[in-house]
Amino acid sequence: MSAQFFFFSGDGVSAFSFNKLVIFGVGLIGGSLARALRERSGATGRVIGVGRRAHSVARALELGVIDAAATLDDEAALAAALEGADLVLIAAPVAQTQALLERIAPHLEPQTIVTDAGSTKGDVIAAARAALGARIGQFVPGHPIAGRESSGVEAALPDLYVGRNVVLCPLEENAPEALERIAAMWRATGAVIGQMPAAQHDRVFASVSHLPHVLSFALVDQILATPDAELKFSFAAGGFRDFTRIAASSPEMWRDVCLANRTALLAELDAYTDVLAKLRAAIDAGDGAALETVFARSRAAREAWQERGGKRAGGAAAGGSPGAGNDPAGAAPGK
Repeated sequence: MSAQFFFFSGDGVSAFSFNKLVIFGVGLIGGSLARALRERSGATGRVIGVGRRAHSVARALELGVIDAAATLDDEAALAAALEGADLVLIAAPVAQTQALLERIAPHLEPQTIVTDAGSTKGDVIAAARAALGARIGQFVPGHPIAGRESSGVEAALPDLYVGRNVVLCPLEENAPEALERIAAMWRATGAVIGQMPAAQHDRVFASVSHLPHVLSFALVDQILATPDAELKFSFAAGGFRDFTRIAASSPEMWRDVCLANRTALLAELDAYTDVLAKLRAAIDAGDGAALETVFARSRAAREAWQERGGKRAGGAAAGGSPGAGNDPAGAAPGK
């Protein structure tokens, strides 16, 4: 499979219809999908929200994002929610994937296609294989690269995915029709659809998403540990705001992402530490030329990325979410 092969690009609305979509985790990611399908594509299928707690899905119901709600602790309601479903989205922290799929499995009908919104794929695929066994072909791994600082269903937007990348990591067991069905769902939101192998996905996003989130959290934590933290925060301006924007992301989600993708993330952290050491040495030595060389090279690369469309797909490079992320990966059920 070729790297980052994009088979659809456009900012229009693609026709899409469905009978029943069940969303586990109706937060920013799941809620925005529901709103986009309704308000952008005009799809009229029923959307059922499933959460850990009744109050969270009740809020989604109150806002009109979903048509009906169920909770994970109500087996009868869960079975009814999945009955006749053609699509299921898991928009929960990646560590919850296997447990959720195990709950879904007894009620999974042959026509139902399950996908996810997780920021890591190797661990999610392993969880899906463990939970679904021979029915693994019904699971299409996915990752919408979009998000906001805000989370929860109140933050859901019908235009969240317009022009944003959605990466699919097909399995050998996926039927072409299942893959195209999930691609069509995301196209209907205005997203740009691409494919890459799961291992490559995790390496790429360790670099351009997971590492930036760790660094952002780390900077805020570093300042918090100083005796004059309040004074520093009072004078923080644009640079601090831009760099730490993604530190407003879900701690639960990013804890799970870091642990799930630890091998690739540790490699990126080590490489970043090497660069910091070189910059530190240049600063210590008063070597302005070395600093300027690194800064100029970085600026040129950043500008080239921007010209290639980085501004339009900013959520892709930043990780979806600030969450998420994507949150690129959405809120946990019941959050």
